[in-house]
This record gives sequence, structure tokens and C-alpha cells, in this order.
Amino acid sequence: MPQHWPAADIARLILDGFDDYREHFRQITDGARARFEQALWQETQVASAARINLYEEKVSETVERLRIAFDSDTLDVSCWPLVKNAYISLIDLRFDDELSETWYNSIFCGLFSHDLISDGCMFIHTTRPSLRRARAAQTRTYKPQGQLSGMLVSIFADYRFSEEYADLPGDLRRLEAQLRENLPDWVCKDPDLSVELFSSVLYRNKGAYLVGRIYTADEQWPLAIPLLHREGRGIQIDALITDEADVSIIFSFTRSYFMVDVPVPAEFIGFLRRILPGKHIAELYTSIGFYKHGKSEFYRALINHLANTDDQFIMAPGVRGMVMTVFTLPGFNTVFKIIKDRFSPSKNVDRATVIEKYRLVKSVDRVGRMADTQEFADFRFPLSKFDPACLEELLEVAPSTVSVEGDTVLIRHCWTERRMTPLNLYLENASEAQVREALEDYGLAIKQLAAANIFPGDMLLKNFGVTRHGRVVFYDYDEICFLTEANFRHIPAPRTPEDEMASEPWYSIGPLDVFPEEFPPFLFADAGQRRLFDQLHGELYNADYWKSLQEAIRAGKVIDVFPYRRKGLDNE
Repeated sequence: MPQHWPAADIARLILDGFDDYREHFRQITDGARARFEQALWQETQVASAARINLYEEKVSETVERLRIAFDSDTLDVSCWPLVKNAYISLIDLRFDDELSETWYNSIFCGLFSHDLISDGCMFIHTTRPSLRRARAAQTRTYKPQGQLSGMLVSIFADYRFSEEYADLPGDLRRLEAQLRENLPDWVCKDPDLSVELFSSVLYRNKGAYLVGRIYTADEQWPLAIPLLHREGRGIQIDALITDEADVSIIFSFTRSYFMVDVPVPAEFIGFLRRILPGKHIAELYTSIGFYKHGKSEFYRALINHLANTDDQFIMAPGVRGMVMTVFTLPGFNTVFKIIKDRFSPSKNVDRATVIEKYRLVKSVDRVGRMADTQEFADFRFPLSKFDPACLEELLEVAPSTVSVEGDTVLIRHCWTERRMTPLNLYLENASEAQVREALEDYGLAIKQLAAANIFPGDMLLKNFGVTRHGRVVFYDYDEICFLTEANFRHIPAPRTPEDEMASEPWYSIGPLDVFPEEFPPFLFADAGQRRLFDQLHGELYNADYWKSLQEAIRAGKVIDVFPYRRKGLDNE
């Protein structure tokens, strides 16, 4: 070890980088209120992407500062247990201490090879829970005491904006009616009834949300109140949602990340976990923009699951992919996706393009129809944790990515996604009513992706999944593009009888040309499903429909997509 080795100086520089990141994160997040008040929807999308990209940008800056400030001997990995200890002493009093551990890990991985990762040098296991102190509440509590209308007036006196509510009295009458409709009658009369709301408003896409819970001495219900800003018409209170499944969907892994001021992240996550117990802590951190810490919590849950169960990796059910190979753990609700070494000849993409497409999904406006992904490098798992048939297939189709080193399986690169039931498999076992509902939602998924300027490319049923809430979600990204990049065309009329009988097209086809008239037989082998989908979403077979969406997007329109059911309106 070098003499006078400056562990404390390195730790301080790492934390300074974290403070710089957090300040920029806060500035982007704090701008969400003004963007909502001024209906700056395109700026909202730009800010969302900028905040996602911010983390890697600031990690790179901090790694470069370390390399400039300290020579290679000083930054030798053998010295890093001392850096970790110095860093722990710096973060113990912070309100975002768990996030600062993840930041430290990112810096370490930016400096060193992943085969040097150990808990002695970095935070594979967190040091935080045993040090957690009680902290100030970040919520507001309201007690109606038999007067629901008065309580609602008090709530919206506290949650005001520079833009006025369009019709606050009318909105409050609707909310009171919805509250009485959603809850058992006795609850509204309970003298202990209380409403607890997080102090900060949550913003995402074109909406703002009040989030909290309704509770009595014995029961509780989650609560979400979405607000909309109708340009030129003021702010509207759109709904009152108390169903746990519906609130869970608002915080779904398929959506863009909320912007919300959270002075003490762990406390807010604890609050969300109380009202949404079915959500994993990793998903909740990710939902408010701390996706790197979500990744840390996911990894900790994964290694804990492997250590405490007999679960083995198996190939995921469904049609084998032409670009990706997919495996899973039966008891862990995740799939692991690896790029194959060789693609099907029908696929005109290469490895770099696939990586680019998957990274694109991270930063675009996800409106609830694309699964979030986490990208990992150099996963190491015990050989005993792989079903032999699964390992054999992985080694066969991706030998450049998967290898066996003694009793360890090394996976050099993969993505993780929430596991869903492939839509084609779901339909095989669905009732007539379930088929109709799934195909209705499948069409809505395609339309809402288009509203977010995303064209799936390969829209086969096998590339969509059904979530535990019955929603249809796209998850195969190797052929996606921005909707505005695609060239939607009608099939030209045949020039001669020979054209009509020809096995090959009589017209030229460019690389970005799309002919929606060709969709029906391509998407549906089942004639009954084909006819039903034509009834439900036949406009998807018309090039003019797609062109109209392109025109709206090019004109700067950000189309409404709601993450909750709106009574009387046909949406998700």
C-alpha cells in the first residue's frame, strides 16, 4: 500500500461527485411543477430523458476526476476496503445514504474490472438498515370527522398551483361521490377515518398525482388522485382511485419514472410499501427515478433468493427468439435476456443495434406498454443453480456471452425484465371473454405505443406479454423505431394480371417501408382472432391511420395516455 494513502480524500471526491449528481437530479425534478403548470409537454419528455441519462454522465465525470487526481498505485484495488470505511463515515448522517452506497458501487465498477467486485471493497450488501434513524414525517394527515366535503376542501387548499383549478367545487363533488362509491358505507362514517397524503406532488408525462392512503383503526386503502392540466381550461381533478391493483398499475414497471421531491427517499419508499405491499422495493425506487438503486435492490434480492432456495434457472416458456435467448427462475418473477451469437437470417440487425434499441427504451416516454429493463454485465452464478438443459442451450446459442469457469457460470452481458405470460400462450388457454379482452388491450397497446412515437416493428403476439393485472405489454425491442421514422404505405394496385399472380411484390420496398394491409395474416394464424381484431382495431390495417398519428407527433402534440381507468372513457 502506498505511504500516506489518502483513503479519506478518495472517499470525499466520490461523495462530491454524488452531491453534484443529486443537485442536478433535484434541479430537473423540481422543474416538473412549472412544466405541469405551463403545459410544457415536450419539455417534460426532454427532461425525463435528461434525468435518466444524468446518472451515467456524472459517474463518468467522477471516475475521470479520480483518475486525474490520483495515480494508478493510489487507486489500486487492494486499498479500497479503507476507502469504503472512510466513505461509510461520510454518509452515516445523510438522508439519502442508501443511494450514496449505490453511487459508490458505480464508481468502483467504473474504475475496476467486474471480477474484482467484493463486499470488502464495495456495498454488495447494504450497511444502512442497522443505522437507520427515525426521521421527520413527509406526509399530511386529514381527518374528516364526518365531513368528507370539508376534508376535501382542506386537501385542495394545501395542494394549489399557479394555474387555477378549472372547476374546483364541481371536482370536489365528484371526488366525494367517488369516495363514497369506492369505500364501504360504514368507513365514511367511522370517526377514526383519516387520509394521509405524501406532501410532495408526483409528476409524470402530462399528469400530476397526489398519493397516499385512507385508513381507519383496522383497515387501509391506497389512494391516488390524478390531476390534469387542460391547456386553456385550467387544472382538473380527474379521478379518485382506491383500488390497490389500479394504484399498483400507476406505479407499474412499464411506465416512465415519476418526478417527485423526496428529501428522505427511504421513508417515501417505506410509505409506498405500506400502501402497495405487492410491489418490490426495487420497483418502487425505480418508479421515482432512482433506477440504479432499484438495480442494486434487485441484485440483492436475486442473490438472497439463490442463497435461500433450491430454485434453478430454466429456459423461459414460449417461442424461442430469433435474436434473444431468454431464461428465468421459476420462483423469482424475472426473465434474463441474452443476445444470441447468430441471428435468424430474417433479422436484419446486428448486436450493436440490438443494444442500442434496448437502451433507447430506457429513455423514451414509456406510457405503460413497454417493460422496463435493467442491463447487467458479468453476472456470476453457481453452476448448481442451472438446469442442465438450460445451461446447454445458453452455451450453444451464446457462447461468447455465457461460459463456465469451474463451478461458476459467467454471463458477460444480459438484460432483466419482469416476467409475463407471452400473449400467444395466454390466448391458447383463454376463455372467449378473455380472448376478446386481451385482443382489445393488444390493440390499445399498439396504439398507445404509437402515441408515444414508438413503432414496435415486429408486432407478433409472442413479442407481447400479459401482466398479473391482465394488461398487454410489449417486451421485445430489437426492431423498434420511432413512429416518425417509419414509411407507412398502401400496397400499390397491380399493373397487370401477371403482377397480381406474382409470388414476389411488383413494387419496390424500402428498408423503413411498412404496409399495414399485410398485418392480418402476419399477426393472426387463427382466423377467428383475425376477424375479432379487425372489428376491434381494424384501423391499424390502414396506412392513413398511422400517417395521421405521425402528423400529430410532428406537429408537437403529446397524446394523452392515462394509467388508470376513467369512467365513461375508453382507455386502459
